[in-house]
Amino acid sequence: MKSCSHCNHKDHYCIDNVPIFRDLLPDEKESIMNSSNQKNFKKGEIIFTPGDSFDDLFVVNKGMVKISKVSSLGKEQILRILKPGDFMGELTLFSKSILSNTAEALEQTEICIIQGNRIRQLLIQSPEIAIKFLQKYTERIEETEELIEQIGLRDVEQRIANYLLIEIENNRIINNNGKYEVALPVSKGDLAALIGTTQETLSRKLSLFQDNGWIKLKGQRIIEVADIKRLESIR
Repeated sequence: MKSCSHCNHKDHYCIDNVPIFRDLLPDEKESIMNSSNQKNFKKGEIIFTPGDSFDDLFVVNKGMVKISKVSSLGKEQILRILKPGDFMGELTLFSKSILSNTAEALEQTEICIIQGNRIRQLLIQSPEIAIKFLQKYTERIEETEELIEQIGLRDVEQRIANYLLIEIENNRIINNNGKYEVALPVSKGDLAALIGTTQETLSRKLSLFQDNGWIKLKGQRIIEVADIKRLESIR
């Protein structure tokens, strides 16, 4: 592994991408990065698997990572997609538990691995950061509860509509036709695993949405929303 000093450019550190660390003093940031390592992963490369044991915080500096569980029958359920500034492995900072999820790079990805002892020190010294850390962890719990609700209480059409509407709310991309447009950040196979269905079912439902005039499929990853009110009604 390389020292994360290699990924610092013009006083920029990978933890600058993480909101809870952004207000640290420069010497505090440097202290953290001096106890860190950088590792690069190719698309499809596994970062960790169930049963691995670490005492580190993994920060996504560049690229994208999916966190998932795979059943004994081989069915994958994606729990979340991580982008630059997101982190993982936080549970092992406070317990001796082993990892139960799989982390896989969805594209060329750069990870900063920060030693757990340094993070724990920081949380003790800076109560404000500890609170922000807990807030972020609470968000993760809420996301997990939402995922359980999605899969348990909503049918596939509702899950697709909900996903598209959340993407619209987060990104607000309007194309030349004056319509909202969603650029899928992942493949349709990964999107299916994210909303708890199969790729075949997802493709069939998207075609149905298009036939009904609710959306327009543009290539493999662009979806133009033609009837947002209809999506809202079935959400």
